[in-house]
Amino acid sequence: MNNIGTKKLETKRLVLRKFRLDDALGMYKNWANSPNVTKFLIWEPYKNVDDVREYIQSVIDGYENPKKYDWVIEDKSLGEVIGNISVVNIDEHISCAKIGYCLGEAFWHKGIMSEALKRVIKFLFDEVGCNRIEATHDVANPNSGKVMEKCGLKYEGTLRQSAVNNQGVYDCVVRSILKSEYYNK
Repeated sequence: MNNIGTKKLETKRLVLRKFRLDDALGMYKNWANSPNVTKFLIWEPYKNVDDVREYIQSVIDGYENPKKYDWVIEDKSLGEVIGNISVVNIDEHISCAKIGYCLGEAFWHKGIMSEALKRVIKFLFDEVGCNRIEATHDVANPNSGKVMEKCGLKYEGTLRQSAVNNQGVYDCVVRSILKSEYYNK
């Protein structure tokens, strides 16, 4: 793998870029304080902007590591940050990146996360040299699975009571796409 770190990416409607400290208010307002957004995640909603700023600083500090891929999603037309997408785990032995994401509730069901995920998948295959990209979701959160399906990730199975999120222990759906599938679509 050619780990090059978080690089600015663009789509028709979005800019995927490194976090900046001045993103704290937008992150708090648009997704980080929402119990609906964090319902199926492993972190609780943030209670204030200062805590978000502290989190963002930890992300910024991590950008020195070329294996760190963590983008804030900025809506071009609004000029606001509306979510984030990141590589939450890398297994270099099999050239695999596992992706996680979240998006502000006001932006759900508009194809935004699919657009962002497609761009990150392209980057990870073309520039980082991944062979496999995977993502998981709670079986009770089928909309996240629909995003993955739109981006070509295939269902691999459901790992029963294998993970924990803010809802407790859950059945975890695993989906993936291989480089060969991506280029042969």
